[in-house]
Amino acid sequence: MPEYSFGNGCKISLVSTDSHLDVVPSAQTPERNWLPLAIAAAVVLIVAAAVVLALEHGRRGPTITPISAPLDPYAASLPITGLAMSESGYLAGGKLTYVDGHIANTGPRTVTGVTVQVLFRDYAHEVAQNETQPLRLIRVREPYVDVEPVSAAPLKPGGEQDFRLIFDGVHPDWDGAYPEIRIIRVETK
Repeated sequence: MPEYSFGNGCKISLVSTDSHLDVVPSAQTPERNWLPLAIAAAVVLIVAAAVVLALEHGRRGPTITPISAPLDPYAASLPITGLAMSESGYLAGGKLTYVDGHIANTGPRTVTGVTVQVLFRDYAHEVAQNETQPLRLIRVREPYVDVEPVSAAPLKPGGEQDFRLIFDGVHPDWDGAYPEIRIIRVETK
């Protein structure tokens, strides 16, 4: 059996002399499978895109309906009374404007949704701000005002309910008068 000897007197015997055994690993690295990494990256991108779309969907700006849009035919059965306005500031330095009121259903159908157009006018009586939004009913007032869509508590014939409209900001040219509220869409059952 062949032996190797070193200068310090150590001798090492070879275990095998077969040529098919590699004592030193070869310099070639195995080929990497990139498919799982590509699939994971695609899944992460799809989830990120879905999250961004969901967040942006909730941030849509106010909807604008033409001033000449016709009123819903059932609007005559939904008188709005008792308007009151208030404001509140928030930490970021902005201001919320609230328009509270009372709506009654004097018609024969149950109302499950109401969309209103709100027109804020300037001193020349021109429209300074035009927003369209769903009417939200006041669910509770204490410890804070909480609102819900009309579909959560439909207005039955003869029913009445307080509502609140919320605006992130009102145009600086607004004259300070109560806005005009027009019912442009009513959903009934």
